[in-house]
Amino acid sequence: MKTRDILLTGTVCMLVWSSCHNKAKQNAAPPPTPVNVTEAKKAEAVYYDKYQGSVIALNTVELRSQVTGFITGIFFKEGEIVTQGKPLYEIDRRKFLDAYEQAQANLSSAQANLVKAQKDIDRYNMLLKNDAVARQTVDQAEAAYETSKSQVAVAKASLASAKTDLSYATISAPFTGRIGISQVKLGAQVTPGSTLLNTISSEHPIGVDVVINEQDINRFYGLQKSSTDSTFKLQLSDGTTYNQPGKVRAIDRGVNNQTGTIKVRIEFPNQNDVLKDGMSCVLNVLNSESGNKLQIPYKAVSENMGEFFVFVSLDTIAKQHKVKLGPRIGTDVVITSGLNPNDKVITDGFQRLRDSGRITLGKPAQQVAPAKAKQ
Repeated sequence: MKTRDILLTGTVCMLVWSSCHNKAKQNAAPPPTPVNVTEAKKAEAVYYDKYQGSVIALNTVELRSQVTGFITGIFFKEGEIVTQGKPLYEIDRRKFLDAYEQAQANLSSAQANLVKAQKDIDRYNMLLKNDAVARQTVDQAEAAYETSKSQVAVAKASLASAKTDLSYATISAPFTGRIGISQVKLGAQVTPGSTLLNTISSEHPIGVDVVINEQDINRFYGLQKSSTDSTFKLQLSDGTTYNQPGKVRAIDRGVNNQTGTIKVRIEFPNQNDVLKDGMSCVLNVLNSESGNKLQIPYKAVSENMGEFFVFVSLDTIAKQHKVKLGPRIGTDVVITSGLNPNDKVITDGFQRLRDSGRITLGKPAQQVAPAKAKQ
């Protein structure tokens, strides 16, 4: 009996010891998490607000004929720069030249009649002084003179009209710019106002149109009065940056009451013809809050439900801080609130941390990717 009691007592003691040992292991604190830290520091932060824009020629004209006729001459190479006043198209000039010469002849005839009428008046007035002619004859001569004056005025107007029509037969460049592909060929018939011949647009300087919210109007009015070479930067669709400074050329007259936006036009020099009418681009506008700002590596930031957090090292404890982010500067991000300079921000190893969790400085453990199951 005694032997059996001894064995039973030993078994119970072993079970009690095992239970206490397991409980002690469960109550033991987890080991500290290895992390890397960096100090939050102030640094120069230059950042820009982005606006989607489109390149627009400051002067664009559609070339159309003002007289009817057939195209008899094309004097340019499609796509080239044409100077102001250069002849571009010619419409058959023969009938307009004939009308002009006829108007000149009519004017000469009317002027000759006017001279004759003036001489008649002079002669009849001389005779009237000697009572050698009736007063009625003098009155008729004066009336003929006034009629001749009117005929001269009509002839001059006709000549001016014929000269204008003759000038319309040659279509010249209204300003210096780049001409497009011709919409008509030699021999084509054109109709006044309806037949599009070509389009010409200026290239230097050139504009970029952007749409801004009405809350930004005062900001752009201020930039219209004063801006620097670094205020506007243009990013092209291929990712390159246009290296010429811009300035505010115009702000539209009013706000669109449906969208609450307004159009702004920025002017850029374009001597090398880099910018083309119709190109899409992004206008970067220097943010007025640029300057010496608190920055940390962006990888130290975690997001939860639209809010941003970082962990700060307090010796062996990690405290979670809610922060507000500014713009990204390369691999860093500006912190507008939630941190102080020289705070030690955890950059690696915070993924499994909780607020007030224990940490130790060291290389964080690398997460091992789970092995793929065998097929």
